[in-house]
This record gives sequence, structure tokens and C-alpha cells, in this order.
Amino acid sequence: MFEVLILAVALSMDAFAVSIGLGSKYEHNTRALAAKAAIYFGLFHALMPLIGFLGGKGVFGWVEGYAHWIAFLLLLLVGIKMIYESIFQVSIKETTQVTHKMLLALTIATSIDAVAAGFALTLFDVNPFFACALIGATAFIFSWLGVYVGAKNGTYLEGKAELLGGIVLIVIGFKVLLF
Repeated sequence: MFEVLILAVALSMDAFAVSIGLGSKYEHNTRALAAKAAIYFGLFHALMPLIGFLGGKGVFGWVEGYAHWIAFLLLLLVGIKMIYESIFQVSIKETTQVTHKMLLALTIATSIDAVAAGFALTLFDVNPFFACALIGATAFIFSWLGVYVGAKNGTYLEGKAELLGGIVLIVIGFKVLLF
């Protein structure tokens, strides 16, 4: 269960970083923006790992002997991607307002990593629905807070959050592989 909580926090770092960026660029009406970002990121971060879990269960019989390696590689690649984005500051493009279409694109882009993490859930002894709900709730909270942090502090923490999330995903990948 502890692994799922750590996984939830690591996956939420992407949403946290994007929410910081949103908050720093759109400081007006922070409360509404925080609510929208939290709902979008929380919902997608709950659904995407469930998709990954169900897909992983579907192919688990075929790849059972290699499942640890596959989960390791997926988490490693997602972690490296997050670290790369934190170093090279891949950020959201400037627009005048946050639309539902923009939020949808951002949530899909940040939660697609959660599909890979959902595959790793097949290797943990947890209820997948509870795990996905925990991941979604964590992303909800981190996104909500991220908008406020961004509105107050600008983008100072944006890259650092993503870097930390990437490192944690790589560590979880090694744990899946070695233990």
C-alpha cells in the first residue's frame, strides 16, 4: 500500500508542476482555476491508471515472466521524460485564458504517464479501484495546491516538482524490478 501512495505522489508531480504554471500565468480568479484544474487532473489521474491496469491484466498471462521488466522500463521511461521536461522547462504555451479544451489537453498529456503506472499496479497486491482512487485524489489535492503555489510564488517550484516525481518513478521502477 505504501508503494501506491508513493506512486500517487510521484504521478501527481506532473499535474502539480502544470498547475503551478497555470497559477503563475493566470493569477486572476485563482479559486475557480484551482477547482477546474483539480477536477480535471484528479479525474484523469484516476481513470488512466485504471486503463493501464485493465490493459495490463489483459496481457499479463502473455508477459507474466517479463512483467517486472516491462513495468520497470515503463516507469523508467516516464521518470526520464519527467526529468527531461524539468531540466529543459517544457511548459504550457501562453494564451489569454484557461479553456476546457486547454485543460483537457493538459490533463491528457500529463496523465498519459499514469497508464504506464497502471500496468505496474498489476504487480502490487492492492485493490486497483482503491489505488486508482488514491492516485486521483492525490492529483486532485496537488493540482489544487499547485494553482495557489503558482499564483503566489511564480514558477520557481514547477521544474523541481517534476524532477522529484521523475526520480521517484525511477526508484519505484527499480523496486519493482529488484524486489
